[in-house]
Amino acid sequence: MKLEWIKSSYSTPDGPDCVEVAAPDQDHVLVRDSKSPNGPRLALTLAAWARFLPYASAR
Repeated sequence: MKLEWIKSSYSTPDGPDCVEVAAPDQDHVLVRDSKSPNGPRLALTLAAWARFLPYASAR
């Protein structure tokens, strides 16, 4: 299955914050560094993703 990765609106082409997310199914969200697309990925349940978002979007 080919994943559709979506880059964060806060990411820029020259970095440094280049985060992408993908939803492989209805139960999980994957997170990766867009500068290293073949590197490690963080897999989160939807509940964990929902708890994480307020911290990720805080400035």
